[in-house]
Amino acid sequence: MSRRTGLRTGLGVLAGGQAVLGLWILLLPELFWKWPWVSHLPPYNEHLLRDFGGASLALAVVLCAAVATMERRLVLTALVAYLVSSVAHLLFHARHLEPLSAASAAGFMVLLGTAVLLPAVLVWLAADRSAFHEPDPAERRPAS
Repeated sequence: MSRRTGLRTGLGVLAGGQAVLGLWILLLPELFWKWPWVSHLPPYNEHLLRDFGGASLALAVVLCAAVATMERRLVLTALVAYLVSSVAHLLFHARHLEPLSAASAAGFMVLLGTAVLLPAVLVWLAADRSAFHEPDPAERRPAS
């Protein structure tokens, strides 16, 4: 797999995750709240959850634009924005694990750590300008 394809695929995974998360929270905040890793920090606040869902969808839009254009500045901006959010999320939850079982806390930290590691790897891929110059195999046209 080329750097470009890996970068585009990773961006797509992040965009899809944000879109699913955003729609879930925006449309079904009560159901999202019932997730054990969320509800251990009461109180329930529908307004805050719906705002978070909207922000997640907004980040998904930026990530989708990066996937579609594969323009280096947009890709890096989208990835850094995602990293800022995911690092802040990880740091907050790392300090608030007390209500969770050890296994649940470990699983949660793995999930949140992956949400930091994946975009960090993608930033590393995007740092190489060649990732923005090689065509994807799907973009190659047969010689006429």
